[in-house]
Parts: sequence; structure tokens; C-alpha cells
Amino acid sequence: MKKRNLIGERFGKLIVIEECESKKQPSGQIKTMWLCKCDCGNITKVTSSNLKRGNTKSCGCLHKEKTAKINKKHNLTSTRLYRIWQNMKNRCLNQKIKAYKDYGGRGIKVCEEWLNKQNGFINFYNWAIDNGYTENLTIDRIDNDGNYEPNNCRWATILEQSHNKRNCIKITYNNKTKHISEWAKEYNISRDCLWQRLYVLNWNIEKALLTKQKLHLK
Repeated sequence: MKKRNLIGERFGKLIVIEECESKKQPSGQIKTMWLCKCDCGNITKVTSSNLKRGNTKSCGCLHKEKTAKINKKHNLTSTRLYRIWQNMKNRCLNQKIKAYKDYGGRGIKVCEEWLNKQNGFINFYNWAIDNGYTENLTIDRIDNDGNYEPNNCRWATILEQSHNKRNCIKITYNNKTKHISEWAKEYNISRDCLWQRLYVLNWNIEKALLTKQKLHLK
């Protein structure tokens, strides 16, 4: 079958200028690449199939325009919630920032529902409002090893967040290493009680675990 010459044809904001090198797929199939000029002035390379199927309609500027329109429509880019959403994504995706090693570097991700380029922020915003967001609260992951997603996030005070971080402390006892909350549950004492015994009273781990917790009855 004769190959269709796309030179001069328009696909969205793209006009095909010339044919360029072919691209070999892992399957061995050869895909023709076309050099295209976008209405914004940028030059980009696109495969025949992406042009014909409408998968690629610009150099990428069309998506940026749509995103800008969405942001302008909801008029929330200057809000604290929008900054929280941006910072959350940066911690998980931007390797250049210091916090990345404690988030994205540990495998922490942002769910697709909140990461979606078209309406990710709106999804996040709606979840935040429906789940008790106020200006004095910050986003907190219930499981510190889990992702940023609706079922693992809540709005918490700084004090509540600090308590949650204590849950990540790992302790070794009798050649077994577990999170502090796991040890507390196993020995039937509260996590906060165990933490105070270890890091406020400076008890050794054996005494902290084996001393029965006194219950204060009201």
C-alpha cells in the first residue's frame, strides 16, 4: 500500500513540513516521522499514526492553553489549597527539591485522580472541602509509607502530624524490628505511652514494653 504524503496537511495546530527519519518500534514495525510546525511557532516531530488519529494536535501548547483556561475558570490558583496541591506534587515528582528524598525518593506517589492534568486540582479541591479542610490544617498521610490519595489522607493539626510521624519509628527488640505502633499493639499499651517511656522517660525498650500501662478511670 502506497504511503500517504502528509506534507502541507494540517492536523489541529500542526502543519506538516517534511518527512524525517523513521522510528523503529520494539515490535520491529517502522513508523514514519513527520516534521511539523505548530501555529505557536514551535517545530516538533510526530508519527503518522498520531497525526491521523488526532492523538497529537499541537507541540504541547494546546494542552498548556487548556490547563490555563481551567485554572482561570476555577480562579483558585492564588489559594492556600492550590499551593498545598502544588507542593504535594513537587515533593513526589521534583527531584531537584530537598524534600524529594523523603517522598518521591521513598516511592511515595500522588494518585492519578489528583495528578490528572486536566482536572486533578479540582478533584483535590473537592475532596479537601468535603473532608474538613480549614486554613489552620495541613494535609497528612495516615500511613506514612502510603501514597497521597483520598483513602490515605486527612486534614490534621501540626500536633496530630507529629504524633503520626512517631508511628514511623522502628524499634528492635529480641532480634525483631517493628514500628513503634506495632510493638505497642502487641504489648497492649498505647503508642503515645510507649513513645513517652522511650523518649521522655528514657526507659530501655524491655522496661517500656513489659511495664503494664495504668488505666486512668474517669
